[in-house]
Amino acid sequence: MTTFRIAPSILSADFARLGEEVRNVVTAGADIIHFDVMDNHYVPNLTIGPLVCEAIRPHVQVPIDVHLMVKPVDRIIPDFAKAGANIITFHPEASDHLDRSLQLIRDNGCKAGLVFNPGTPLHYLEHVMDKIDIILIMSVNPGFGGQSFIPQALKKIAEARRMIDESGRDIMLEVDGGIKIDNIAAAAAAGADTFVAGSAIFGKPDYKAVIDAMRAELAKVTGA
Repeated sequence: MTTFRIAPSILSADFARLGEEVRNVVTAGADIIHFDVMDNHYVPNLTIGPLVCEAIRPHVQVPIDVHLMVKPVDRIIPDFAKAGANIITFHPEASDHLDRSLQLIRDNGCKAGLVFNPGTPLHYLEHVMDKIDIILIMSVNPGFGGQSFIPQALKKIAEARRMIDESGRDIMLEVDGGIKIDNIAAAAAAGADTFVAGSAIFGKPDYKAVIDAMRAELAKVTGA
């Protein structure tokens, strides 16, 4: 049986009351808090750093999943681990030495993973699967919230699922970008088990209603 996880992205939350927002979304049924870090260098936007991660850590018991859209990555990894991250992912284009960056995350006590943009091939995984705990497939180009899902991502999700299954390893398969009630089942059917949703949850008045509706869609998928 597949364990499905909902991971609301705080990029779409109300930053003026972020502690309250993360508490509310966890109470509404979130499994993970997704934490988007952008540097105005690797991506054309600037968001939040380790201090914000440290600030929200006492408010929730669920894992904090830090997605680093920064270049380079190695310098900032220990800071986020110290700030309370449980999972840290980064883009292969942002590291000169994937194996070393993945090991650095693990050495700092976090689960490690790679993130794949719509135009980035999965071949980077071939020699580092032994250090991978999570694969994140971007279904939008990174840098901004509120974008529309790119359907081609479903093929990449299916390819990543095949690679995970062939590896025999317990690796989470996450999808991020434009995930909503009406497409979450398609992403799950392709092989994803963890779903990042920003504006689809935080943009609505009733977080629990949205998360419940997403789970209802996931329950329709074989293996749910």
